[in-house]
Amino acid sequence: MSDLKNFTPILLGSDFNVYGMARSLYEKYHKPVKAYAEVRLAPTRYTKIVDLTTIPGFSEDPKWIEEMRELKKVYANHQEPVILIGCGDGYAELISKHKDELSDVFVCPYVDFKLIKQLNSKENFYNMCDKHNLPYPKTKIITKNDFESDQPIKQPFGYPVALKPTNSVEWLDIHFEGRKKAFVIKSEAEFKDIVSKIYENGYTSDLILQDFIPGDDSNMRVLNAYVDKNHKVKMMCLGHPLLEDPSPSSIGNYVAIIPEYNQAIYDMIQKFLEDIKFTGYANFDMKYDSRDGSYKLFEINLRQGRSSFFVTLAGYNLADWVIQDYVYDSLKDQPTVYGNKNKENYSLWLGVGKNVFRKYAKENSEKDLANNLINEGKFGTTFWYDKDRNFKRWLLITWMKHIYKKNFDRYFSINKE
Repeated sequence: MSDLKNFTPILLGSDFNVYGMARSLYEKYHKPVKAYAEVRLAPTRYTKIVDLTTIPGFSEDPKWIEEMRELKKVYANHQEPVILIGCGDGYAELISKHKDELSDVFVCPYVDFKLIKQLNSKENFYNMCDKHNLPYPKTKIITKNDFESDQPIKQPFGYPVALKPTNSVEWLDIHFEGRKKAFVIKSEAEFKDIVSKIYENGYTSDLILQDFIPGDDSNMRVLNAYVDKNHKVKMMCLGHPLLEDPSPSSIGNYVAIIPEYNQAIYDMIQKFLEDIKFTGYANFDMKYDSRDGSYKLFEINLRQGRSSFFVTLAGYNLADWVIQDYVYDSLKDQPTVYGNKNKENYSLWLGVGKNVFRKYAKENSEKDLANNLINEGKFGTTFWYDKDRNFKRWLLITWMKHIYKKNFDRYFSINKE
């Protein structure tokens, strides 16, 4: 261990993503990780591995950049690399926006702001998919002007259809009864009602209306990638979600993932990321379309996903790639790692209790594999870490499991018809 170098990672946020990244770093380097956020969320309570400072208003400008200027003074004399890692869409966008001002003190492993705005907007991302021949669901864009015009909005797809905001950052500030991360709409009356509520409650950006790809949660796939400072993909790890959160505020969040290997998907994503000269972490959601045998992309996130600890659990320590890149400069001559070739190393990642998974996940061969992994003890969670256990965290995870169970019992049949 004598060849270890000094470095300071700084995580922005306090959610499951932050705890998973901190846990990955602690597992290898055995040091608590500094984090800053607007509020302390449950995953970073009662922990010894995340040293969290909360700053009111820290989630957006101008407060964010004002505080970062103060933090620059704190870290200005550090000789080692100080690496900023945003663990939410807003933080990733803010780092990119102010990268020129921050980079004299901090390592900012993010693409330029112009590119991040293209990728963060689902509408612009789909335009990029067209240019790079990436499959995505048939899509219609709805604007606020469309809603305010005298003409009814016509939708070209049969019901059900999917509806989601193109601006995920703005959507965080929109609230109304029935609000969801994304909607599956079953009738014309419901379509009109939801669009009205969205725009009447302050949303200004476009909406994405899409042909609904048939199939349950087990048709989804999630991919995490790391692209080095030379714009070369160094790691990709594909996951096969088997169950998603059905509650309105969290609908679509994965709560059970097994590893999967698919070189065709890896090749498609690698070419795209390298063609656009990406750098840093990327997270893709996609769904298998049985009608044409393709995997259609839904979005790219310019950060790790909240369920991304499944990558570390699979043996590809997610947080360490940025350390190897910017601290040790060890990736430039390394081949790309295509995750999960060896099924003997598979582990199941769970975001809910085992009983909830067994009750609600669809019966299929993948669930059989997952149950075998549980029986063999080859499973794990982000939150429950053997080197960070205490009574208060046990109480908290017990409460969280209880809430998850209540939400599944209440919402699963409603949102999964």
